[in-house]
Amino acid sequence: MDKPSILIVKLSAIGDVVHTLPALNALRRYYPQAHIAWLVEEAAANLVSGHPALDRLLVSHRKTWLKGLGSPQWRQHANQIKAFVKSMRDRPYDMVFDFQAALKGAALIALVRGKRKIGFGPGLEHQELSHLVLNERVPAVSMDIHALERGLIMLQAVGIPTPSVEYRLPIKPSHRLRADQFLSKYGIDAQQAFAVINPMAKWETKLWRIDRFAQVADRVQRELHLPVVFTGGSEDNAYVKAIKDQMKSQALNISGQTDLLTLAALLERAALMITTDTGPMHIAAAVGTPTVALFGPTAPWRTGPYGEGHRILRSSRACCPCFKRACPQASACMSDISVDQVVSAAAELAERVCQAPRIAVIKD
Repeated sequence: MDKPSILIVKLSAIGDVVHTLPALNALRRYYPQAHIAWLVEEAAANLVSGHPALDRLLVSHRKTWLKGLGSPQWRQHANQIKAFVKSMRDRPYDMVFDFQAALKGAALIALVRGKRKIGFGPGLEHQELSHLVLNERVPAVSMDIHALERGLIMLQAVGIPTPSVEYRLPIKPSHRLRADQFLSKYGIDAQQAFAVINPMAKWETKLWRIDRFAQVADRVQRELHLPVVFTGGSEDNAYVKAIKDQMKSQALNISGQTDLLTLAALLERAALMITTDTGPMHIAAAVGTPTVALFGPTAPWRTGPYGEGHRILRSSRACCPCFKRACPQASACMSDISVDQVVSAAAELAERVCQAPRIAVIKD
């Protein structure tokens, strides 16, 4: 089968899509003439749009459609769903790989025309019986294996070699130019090292205290001589502003102002990143940026920044990781992480990767 037609199903989230990129590249290496398509949801689509190993992108607007079906424009959204399903079924696939292993992915896989529908069999945690739509089931593996490696194990099980981990994020010159424009506007030139802080996360239990982020940002600028750039989504802007309000120095806040690949281009230039357990952490790892990652309720061996050169900070409490979105102890595991620990870890990474110049003047 020299020219198979292959469909990857990985809908979300940002970090999970990043973790599936090495599998995409492994498929392209093994089947250089293949037609490879990816089924993804709109929030993460920008990460794979234009990827050199990909021939086609099928984008599900599931959340928008579900909301729209209850609106006066329901007919328009219903027609969009119909057109999307038609596009999914407009060609047969020799292989469909279920990297999602969840009900929302299984529902789409059931509709796809696929000769071999491949994924993990029963026993995978959080699987939601998604294996029922598969006709080729790989033995389930432990969730304590890193998410990125689990995807590669699936390929290996069906005879596809995975000799290396390669992301090849489709960052274009236009993304790098936009990132440079953000930085230069605030006095950070092309040779200036800087640190990125991404303080937000989807789970409340993953968050660290606002006052501590403010102290870390001030000390990184004062002690490490690195300007600080805050990132996040548009919904994170108020939280970042609250951190800045408690800072004694100025910092650049670009939360909500970048798409995912412009963020990747920015992280590509950064000396280091300080972050909670969230999607941008995995983008940083994918572009090779050393990361100080703050972990509380989740397990870094499952979903931490992949590769060498990162620092993981976490509590030693017996209840960690609990994988809970609510905590009766007010996320005490995150509170166990001190400002000194974060600054020390950042200093260690900064010493490895750059000779830190004097801090630039940053306009607020």
